[in-house]
Amino acid sequence: MKIGEVSLLTNDVKRMADFYKFLLGVDNGSEDSVHQFILSEETTLTVYNDGTEKKLKNQTMCLAFTVEDIYAEYERLSAAGVKFIEKPTVRPWGTINMSFYDPDGNAVYMRQVKR
Repeated sequence: MKIGEVSLLTNDVKRMADFYKFLLGVDNGSEDSVHQFILSEETTLTVYNDGTEKKLKNQTMCLAFTVEDIYAEYERLSAAGVKFIEKPTVRPWGTINMSFYDPDGNAVYMRQVKR
């Protein structure tokens, strides 16, 4: 079994989709305000408005991405005004992690595996 899709439910699909397209360096060619596929490889990332009002108090989920150069990502995201929870920090388990908020306040983590 594989995870087929991770979907972020939001009141503002365009704003969230634009953030994740910037974050991931992708362009899906969509400006849809209801549902957008951001990544559609093995696991799909979508942003979706199911028509219900979101309270934007997401404290039980996060997304984590593995990157090649966490310091370059930190500089790129800092220049874009991203609000950081934690700057790049070396962890004892062999990664360098950082975390920040997406436009709806969801925690997003990035990690680089030290080599």
